[in-house]
Amino acid sequence: MGRRMVCASMMELAAAVVRLAINRHIAVVGVCLVTWSLAAEAQQPTKVYRLGVLRAGDPTRPGDAIDRAIRQGLRQFGFEEGKNITIEYRSAEGRYDRLPDLVDELIRLRVDAILATPTITALAVKKRTSTIPVVFTSIPDPVGAGLVRSLSRPGGNLTGITSIAHDLTARRLQLLKAVAPGRNVTVLANAGNPNAASQLGETKDAARQLGLTVEVVEVKDQGGLDNAFISTRGPTALFVLTDPMFYAQRKQITQLALERGLPTIFELREFVDAGGLMSYGANVTEMFRQAAMYVARILRGAKPADLPVEQPTRFELVINMKTAQALMLTIPPPVLLQADHVIQ
Repeated sequence: MGRRMVCASMMELAAAVVRLAINRHIAVVGVCLVTWSLAAEAQQPTKVYRLGVLRAGDPTRPGDAIDRAIRQGLRQFGFEEGKNITIEYRSAEGRYDRLPDLVDELIRLRVDAILATPTITALAVKKRTSTIPVVFTSIPDPVGAGLVRSLSRPGGNLTGITSIAHDLTARRLQLLKAVAPGRNVTVLANAGNPNAASQLGETKDAARQLGLTVEVVEVKDQGGLDNAFISTRGPTALFVLTDPMFYAQRKQITQLALERGLPTIFELREFVDAGGLMSYGANVTEMFRQAAMYVARILRGAKPADLPVEQPTRFELVINMKTAQALMLTIPPPVLLQADHVIQ
């Protein structure tokens, strides 16, 4: 009996030694595998994507509101410049004839996607590439412009964010009529913008329904702005169509309007920040953030044709009270109560 117990104990001891040896071997192999895996991962190069940002108006500058919005949108999907994405900014600065060359430049850089604004820019990109994914922003009517088949099913290589600015034309004219009653409306248009005709048509229709008399003043280049303001006649208010050249010259436009005593309304808040009276429209920086998120989704594998065109859900009324005082205008309380931002 004693021998059996001794033998059993010796066998259990031997088995324990074998198990210990096996476990140690497995642990060593596991450590080696993990170490090898981490080393291989460290050596594996991370793909660095390249995004082209093309604008027709003001250039995007590092650190400005547009640049911050783009970076924020990309970062939400794990893209950060200096790590896995490079951003190439290009701008025609109001000279539309430069757009084709700028598109070709981005194509030569082999960008993985292009973020384009506004309509004239997106059209220039569409004409020159059918393969590079394109995300547009601040486009009033992407279907009417021929950029996409429909908002829900864009098709092709373009999608993005619409500002639906045309649908807000009547609302802007209502606001202008409320703060400057009894005045005619001068509409400032860029004759060189292919979208100006449709914008003018909608503005005239909305003005007619509101009982407003409209005078159209067209300019062809930046040098024509002074003459445009000289040609305005009688007591009038100024309705400025959305245009990249006007955006680039917003300080000059708002200053000329102030000198002529013209109440003004615009789509974009940046004009009010520059001294304009009012703006009503979607937030531009928010649209750029949304567009950058769409870019990131495409870089992660989504197809532009499958991403529906998004629309803003919130619009802002911004009023510059300094300008109102300089024009000796009293903003009606009902209008003032609707304002999202009041610049004192």
